Amino acid sequence: MKKKKYLSSYFLISPVVLGCLLFYGIPFGMVVSYSLKSSPGSMGRFVGLLNYENVLGNELFRLACWNTFRFFLVGLPLNLLIAYGIALLLKGQAQKHGILKSVLLLPYVMPVTGAVLLVEQIFGREGKLNLLLAAFGLSTENWLESSWAFVIILLLYLWKNVGYSVILLLAGLMTIPKEQYAVSELDGAGSWQKFWHITTPQMWNPVFFALLFAMINGFKCFREIFLIGGEHPGKELYMMQHFMNNSFENLNYGKLSVASVLLFGVIATVMGISYAWVRKKEGYKE
Repeated sequence: MKKKKYLSSYFLISPVVLGCLLFYGIPFGMVVSYSLKSSPGSMGRFVGLLNYENVLGNELFRLACWNTFRFFLVGLPLNLLIAYGIALLLKGQAQKHGILKSVLLLPYVMPVTGAVLLVEQIFGREGKLNLLLAAFGLSTENWLESSWAFVIILLLYLWKNVGYSVILLLAGLMTIPKEQYAVSELDGAGSWQKFWHITTPQMWNPVFFALLFAMINGFKCFREIFLIGGEHPGKELYMMQHFMNNSFENLNYGKLSVASVLLFGVIATVMGISYAWVRKKEGYKE
């Protein structure tokens, strides 16, 4: 009976598994193959790790890696910390006022062009910030082409995605039984003790999923960066997607394939470590 139950489960998930293999697994295998050849296709000569050596030694690739790395190094923790704090504050109000969730999701669902226009209206050469500075007799600056451009993009990412993370974390907070807090209060537990011993241990899974979607949305932020900085932005805005996009336009499939494989490896490693940490904290057993 148990064996039949598992067989039916495998049958039900088989279309999804086959679809993933067909549309993701096979193309990725082809990308790995291209990264080891002099050119794509059957005419390409096997060159081993030569493409990887060339890409790793490329100055633009290292710049793209550094900008992408620091974007996520700063953006992901800030996203989760701000969202977690807001979720804790709204925990008691979310069920009473459903409109709060709609307000939080407004920046997330705003069209890309609308978000870019908003940024340009504030930080552009003739934007509101420069007009305000000029009114007080202060020097103005072309913010989107200065060293502040990275900070502006980071703020745009947080503004658009913190609300979505709040919704995910709020869903996790609402699954924690209220009885646990009531019992802990009878035992004399304070707010910090309830947070550390009741809330935190049961929030690792929601935090992991919030981290996963925050990373996905971070790569989606390239759309805004591309519209603001163009195909060849300044050093502050040159991201990994720029390197990959320019390699594709120049038909340099070797560089594109290598960058894709390396990026996949980094993302898989980060998410694998995060998932292992969550499993450890949740106390799962194989």
